[in-house]
Amino acid sequence: MVLNSLDKMIQLQKNTANIRNICVLAHVDHGKTTLADCLISSNGIISSRLAGKLRYMDSREDEQIRGITMKSSAISLHYATGNEEYLINLIDSPGHVDFSSEVSTAVRICDGCIIVVDAVEGICPQTQAVLRQAWLENIRPVLVINKIDRLIVELKFTPQEAYSHLKNILEQINALTGTLFTSKVLEERAERETESQVNLNSEQGEQVYDWSTGLEDTDDSHLYFSPEQGNVVFTSAIDGWGFGIEHFAKIYSQKIGIKKEVLLKTLWGDYYINMKAKKIMKVDQAKGKKPLFVQLILENIWSLYDAVLKRDKEKIDKIVTSLGLKIGAREARHSDPKVQINAICSQWLPISHAVLAMVCQKLPSPLDITAERVEKLMCTGSQTFDSLPPETQALKAAFMKCGSEDTAPVIIFVSKMFAIDAKALPQNKPRPLTQEEIAQRRERARQRHAEKLAAAQAQVPLEPTQDGRALDTSPKGEEPRGDEQQVESMTPKPVPQEENNQESFVAFARVFSGVAQRGKKIFVLGPKYSPVEFLKRVPLGFSAPPDDLPPVPHMAYCTLENLYLLMGRELEELEEVPPGNVLGIGGLQDFVLKSATLCSLPSCPPFIPLNFEATPIVRVAVEPKHPSEMPQLVKGMKLLNQADPCVQILIQETGEHVLVTAGEVHLQRCLDDLKERFAKIHISVSEPIIPFRETITKPPKVDMVNEEIGKQQKVAVIHQTKEDQSKVPEGVQVDSDGLITMTTPNKLAMLSVRAMPLPEEVTQILEENSDLIRSMEQLTSSLNEGKDTQMINQKTQEKILEFKGKLEHHLTGRKWRNTVDQIWSFGPRKCGPNILVNKSEDFQNSVWPGPAGKASKEASRYRDLGNSIVSGFQLATLSGPMCEEPLMGVCFVLEKWDLSKFEEQETSDKQNQEQSDLVKGGQGEVKTYSGRDENQEQQDDCPEPFEKRTAQKGDSPLTDCYGPFSGQLIATMKEACRYALQVKPQRLMAAMYTCDIMATGDVLGRVYAVLSKREGRVLQEEMKEGTDMFIIKAVLPVAESFGFADEIRKRTSGLASPQLVFSHWEIIPSDPFWVPTTEEEYLHFGEKADCENQARKYMNAVRKRKGLYVEEKIVEHAEKQRTLSKNK
Repeated sequence: MVLNSLDKMIQLQKNTANIRNICVLAHVDHGKTTLADCLISSNGIISSRLAGKLRYMDSREDEQIRGITMKSSAISLHYATGNEEYLINLIDSPGHVDFSSEVSTAVRICDGCIIVVDAVEGICPQTQAVLRQAWLENIRPVLVINKIDRLIVELKFTPQEAYSHLKNILEQINALTGTLFTSKVLEERAERETESQVNLNSEQGEQVYDWSTGLEDTDDSHLYFSPEQGNVVFTSAIDGWGFGIEHFAKIYSQKIGIKKEVLLKTLWGDYYINMKAKKIMKVDQAKGKKPLFVQLILENIWSLYDAVLKRDKEKIDKIVTSLGLKIGAREARHSDPKVQINAICSQWLPISHAVLAMVCQKLPSPLDITAERVEKLMCTGSQTFDSLPPETQALKAAFMKCGSEDTAPVIIFVSKMFAIDAKALPQNKPRPLTQEEIAQRRERARQRHAEKLAAAQAQVPLEPTQDGRALDTSPKGEEPRGDEQQVESMTPKPVPQEENNQESFVAFARVFSGVAQRGKKIFVLGPKYSPVEFLKRVPLGFSAPPDDLPPVPHMAYCTLENLYLLMGRELEELEEVPPGNVLGIGGLQDFVLKSATLCSLPSCPPFIPLNFEATPIVRVAVEPKHPSEMPQLVKGMKLLNQADPCVQILIQETGEHVLVTAGEVHLQRCLDDLKERFAKIHISVSEPIIPFRETITKPPKVDMVNEEIGKQQKVAVIHQTKEDQSKVPEGVQVDSDGLITMTTPNKLAMLSVRAMPLPEEVTQILEENSDLIRSMEQLTSSLNEGKDTQMINQKTQEKILEFKGKLEHHLTGRKWRNTVDQIWSFGPRKCGPNILVNKSEDFQNSVWPGPAGKASKEASRYRDLGNSIVSGFQLATLSGPMCEEPLMGVCFVLEKWDLSKFEEQETSDKQNQEQSDLVKGGQGEVKTYSGRDENQEQQDDCPEPFEKRTAQKGDSPLTDCYGPFSGQLIATMKEACRYALQVKPQRLMAAMYTCDIMATGDVLGRVYAVLSKREGRVLQEEMKEGTDMFIIKAVLPVAESFGFADEIRKRTSGLASPQLVFSHWEIIPSDPFWVPTTEEEYLHFGEKADCENQARKYMNAVRKRKGLYVEEKIVEHAEKQRTLSKNK
């Protein structure tokens, strides 16, 4: 029976101080959903017997089958302690690495979180990740150490061993928090070296701007987890018990007669009790004494488990009576000892009380939001809070106050959209009938039955069946009659929506300020919206109705149609939602794609975007089985894109629809959703599209048999010479050091380009700063167009200088001299990890805004042509020569750029133009012929300005046979870059996963076998203290990872399961074009050298997929031809 009505919840929502918005975070399978079940059962929403078996928050079928959570879902719980009543909005989140984006959406709308750690496995990779996510969002964590029953039943620890094991786990998690804290303090110190003022009232480490006093003097104790502080609870969710040491301190202070405060400090730690003197002392190990935690707490739990597992009935009865509990006869007689343990422990140490009491005492309410967090949320990109307009800064007070007055601005953040079956919406649910309606229906059914009988008697025995059936079905058609008409009209049914689309979208959101009311009009601010832009366009203190406002980019205006209370699998309708609450909003699917900020004032900035830990990397192409169903697929993919925070949907140049997901499990879920919910059609899915990158390396010093190159003589180089000839066509000059010189098809301009590999550190810096590069690009383009841009933000300028300094630091040495100042562009897409350096004398242009890139007359003349060169570079970096994949870590140097012929041509064109104008003035009609003749006498090449002029005058025949000059420059630059790459040693780069595997010692060999078969590389292996588990860290190419998790589970009988997270790009050492050239290589590899070349295999696979030419023999080994008849 549900204990709380909807009215009670609405009442609780109004008291903001007693609201707690919390999420449950942990590694996969550490017991989050089971813990959530226990908390839900305390509200009577599910039976306490089913808690842990039902997994109520996992409402999807595939979640139940796989046994993992795949989405974050919320439920509101009521908790009363003393005379205080609390409303707890609990969000259960996934632990699987593929769904870490769902964790980000949950963390953003919470104020605190429960970190759950498995007592056996301890800290796992995903535990670290979620702790970091919570830290980045400035939310306060509390710790639940779960599955303590496993220490007793599985590992068979003694209480003393269990205590040291738990102490170890606590130390590890505190060390993690410590590293996060120190890094933060160091950052703050760098930013605020001038400030030594310490604000003591604030929390979350805000008072530690001054590092000079050292960490010892900074009070960071509130950051760490320790049982005596009350922010750690020990639980076994499956057995329904949990305790904080406060519970035992209360009991023993009465029993032993020691003050509760003293016990609170000494129950955890190395203290022991001298019962005679009633004193607590520091443990003296020589006497073999046990710490208080072991003696007073763990031993009692151990003895209870021992008694139940050994079926010691007398001892059980004794324990039950001494604890003053009542155990039902069913539980007492039950054959499964777990049921008995659950029955006893859930009464003695109820888990819901322990966890919820800690949540209410230790986690902040929405009113306690820190100033630091508010400023962080409001500053998108590289802005600082002080640089925001004053109207925007004024909103900080509204956040802090969290006020519900009518004047308070309404600010809501939508963290994700989730799809729900339209039938499950409260307004579409069948309403329970009243007594009168039931009576009317009964009467009508009787009448129908009587009519049927009468008809049956009057007709031939064969017919009534048909007739009866007709009669049976007809009432359905004529149902709404008389009173029933009202019943129908009272439940409005959005019929058209249901027909088109069974899925309805609900926004998962939180009110940060003001009251969200149904039917209220509100602004929807997209992630790129800028309040500065709005305030420019709209005069101050505007009084116009919002519908008449001028259009502002990334801002829409909509109505809050339906507000819902999220109750796990159910939704309840609400009229209004006070500030500080989590809610669902219906009717936003046309305005919000994935996340958005809703505000009643347009001066509010959009919140900082969610930071996702997982990078989507697994791509597949999808198409419908029947081509006629293409529109459904397109529509279904749009809906899927909206319903999943992490998925990306692309349409490639080839016209393929591509789905980009975070991993295999995520991909499977997206495809199931597409087939069954969104598109409802059969789809065929391609093999995963594996991304590669192309790069170049320094020439190798040794060959494939580790002989120094150049020492041994080359034998008949059959392949190599052929390769070299095919690489570079005629008309392209190649210097010995790899400088490529090319002319445009009309011979007017000449380009000299060289390619050089960038140092690894530089590539990494470029990848990390892609957002900064993008904003630099915007700045320079707006300056070039002569727009009056507002003063560059101070912080952005500092970041740009810092970025430039980093590049200068790494690009040292003779060949990189002055390179950083001469960087002209980054690519591909103007923000990638490749650079174009301009070393030609004539034209100076730089990517750095401000004094570095001065515009001169010459520059403006050359700018259009310069843009063509940059476009050629962008195209070259977007698809490399090996298999049309983007480049990475390459620097193209434009050494020479000779336009002298082009300038001569331009001057002669001007003279021609003047002559033809004279002719036109003198002879009118004759002009066309003479103009045409003159131009035909010239060479065929027509540079751009000339071609424009002729086009204006309507002389269309006078176009250059090579096309516009700018186009020729683009093509020549692209080709030059490609050839410059091909004369250097080319390599493929593969995307790599880091792979964390936990396995027992007996299956280690099998794990290694699977890893080595799939080109994996083990980085480290360590044994977890106190257990027989090994933690293996390895790297694995994404290309080899499909089916890896399943294979490892099969080979190890389910004892090891890997976590794969995208980590970095790595060069594949083998040369895809390698052939044996020296005698040693011939001896070692044979003439064919047909051993597996990993890079070549990958390259050919990509080329085949893209329909490019692949050089392979049809007949591989044709030494002996067999006929079909048997050889006799």
